[in-house]
Formats: sequence, structure tokens, C-alpha cells
Amino acid sequence: MDNAEEDVLAYMTFPAAHRAKLHSTNPIERLNGEIKHRTDVAGIFPNEAAAVRLVGAILLEQSDEWAIQRSRYMTLETVAAVSDTGPIRLSAVPA
Repeated sequence: MDNAEEDVLAYMTFPAAHRAKLHSTNPIERLNGEIKHRTDVAGIFPNEAAAVRLVGAILLEQSDEWAIQRSRYMTLETVAAVSDTGPIRLSAVPA
């Protein structure tokens, strides 16, 4: 444990407001639960590609949800304060 102290406490270099969110596994657990629920509802898949398409659609949907929910998790604006790179703009996304 002493040898891993720096790695274990790396999240402490972030602002205090981010720390609880960084060490929490709640978002990934919720995502895994949503994938399990949606695949259970579908039941049997005709092939592996169909399962991959469903899970991919769930992940895209969740990514969009995380991008627009400003209050539930970290936003790009709050992360920018601790980033050593400037803001990145994608050409497909309006400024």
C-alpha cells in the first residue's frame, strides 16, 4: 500500500468539488445496470452483431445524456480548470 500511495491518492490533486465524483463508481454501475436491463428485455439475439448494435446504441444514448446533464456529473467547463490543454472544439459540434 505504501508503494501505491501516489496512485491511490491521485484524485486528491483535483479540486475538492470533483473528488467525490472521481472516486465513486456509481456512474459506471448505473450504466452496467442499464445495459443488463435492456439486454434482458431483448432476450435472445439472432447474432453477436445484434447484441453489439444494442449495446452501442445504449452507450451512445448514455454519452448524449451525460453531455447535456450539467448538474449530475462533471462538465467540460469544470474539468477545464484542472486541464493542462485548452478547450477542444469538434467541427461537427456548433460552437
